Amino acid sequence: MRAIAKGKGAVAAGHAETAAAAQVILEEGGNAFDAVLAAMIAACLAEPVLASMGGGGFMVARPATGKTGVYDFFAHTPKAHPAPDMRDFYPVTCDFGAARQQFHVGMASIAVPGAVKGLFEISRDLGRMPIKRIVEPALVLARDGIPVTPVQASIFKIAEKIYLSSAESRAIFASATDASRIIGAGEIMTNVAFADVLEAIAIEGDDLFYRGEIAERIAGDCYRGGGTVTRRDLESYEVCRRHPLNCTYKGTRIVTNPPPSSGGVLVAFALAMLEEMDMQRLVPGHSGYISLLAKVMDLTNRARIEQGIHELEEHQTEQTLLDPQLLESYRQEVMGQPAFHRGTTHISVIDRFGNAAALTLSNGEGAGYVVPGTGIMLNNMLGEEDINPHGFHQWPTDTRLSSMMAPAIVQDADGGTMVLGSGGSNRIRTAILQVLLNVLEFGMPLAAAIASPRIHFEGGLLNVEGGFDPDARQEFAGGFADVRSWDDKNMFFGGVHGVRVDRSGTYWAAGDERRGGAAVVL
Repeated sequence: MRAIAKGKGAVAAGHAETAAAAQVILEEGGNAFDAVLAAMIAACLAEPVLASMGGGGFMVARPATGKTGVYDFFAHTPKAHPAPDMRDFYPVTCDFGAARQQFHVGMASIAVPGAVKGLFEISRDLGRMPIKRIVEPALVLARDGIPVTPVQASIFKIAEKIYLSSAESRAIFASATDASRIIGAGEIMTNVAFADVLEAIAIEGDDLFYRGEIAERIAGDCYRGGGTVTRRDLESYEVCRRHPLNCTYKGTRIVTNPPPSSGGVLVAFALAMLEEMDMQRLVPGHSGYISLLAKVMDLTNRARIEQGIHELEEHQTEQTLLDPQLLESYRQEVMGQPAFHRGTTHISVIDRFGNAAALTLSNGEGAGYVVPGTGIMLNNMLGEEDINPHGFHQWPTDTRLSSMMAPAIVQDADGGTMVLGSGGSNRIRTAILQVLLNVLEFGMPLAAAIASPRIHFEGGLLNVEGGFDPDARQEFAGGFADVRSWDDKNMFFGGVHGVRVDRSGTYWAAGDERRGGAAVVL
């Protein structure tokens, strides 16, 4: 979905109701940060497999006055491992259609959630409206209900085994006509318990979740049920305020998520390898471009592994991967070649005051555990292979988890601003890279840049999305030993939701159809 107009702000998100929550806050005089928080809470109802207040995320914030910064409210590892014989931890296979992926869920997959704390910290620092008003759009959705869209129904179907795994979860997400199956397209989904607890949190503050009754329930259930999170873990959780990662690409400034998360630095690494190349001689979607892009993706992932990004200290990661000599060695490998991860959603907002917010939120796939009486499913981040490079149950204690999430704000030389981000696990970085190149190199309008078909190359496998010219697809696919072809566009390739404004005040907004995206220009 796209929107273009002279206006007073723009929103792009993964669902019409998510975008509408931000819109109503902007129309009432709230700023981009109020709006993005309202949208974040609404996403937990409209996009419940992709977003939950039991998860965490990141926000890149560019205030109209003041410095750009990053709020890291992602999941945090507990202070101790559970006893091996007590762990509630088991695999679930989810079917994407052309690919299957195994996830791990259960109480031992839960990391300390940060979304509730992030909501309050961002609001205190940057917001204009009280939390009580920010939560109201979500309260209405939770109590009145939301029709399940075809896209959300398909996402539910992928994660069906998780969302029917407990009585509390089935009470929310099972079909009203048949409790043995997941809710389907067109059915009305409500979550009254979530509305009630959200209202209470808005009054009592985040201590209710981290120090009060909700913390007691989480810690007690983890202790009895084979989990790891304790009262001490919840009470000590803090939002990290970080300096953003800044990079430039041919005169355009890109501000994104810094280490310890790896998504932003990997996007910057890929752009740096392409910086000195003449991209204008290439044609998007054709063999030369796709081959180059796949090689850059491959080398980016290799650099991530070879340089031990997950092994480095936070301050070392950026210095190591963006070191000019290292970049040149990988860049030469690209030039010397002949032509031949998850439940996540994103919200982008620009307001009429000049504020910009890029917020990406994830719950993994969900642990299957819903905190009793709250309607909130907690994350399964400790069951995410992508962010457990040492192997399951080997995570370092009391540590902020890394992530591929890379919300970004782009400032061009003419004074325009673009805000974007994506869900999609390991595909986040490749989805964002391709959209950025479509806009910055090939001059595509934002909606076309997001809608264009994508590839993802990793581990020797080239995934090719539907939508490429058949002849071009046959030509470039022939240069790879292992190719998986997708018939249509698919959420596997991410979901980039973006907004843009130029110096004249014309706004663009586009939601990614792969994940039911929606866009609004006020």
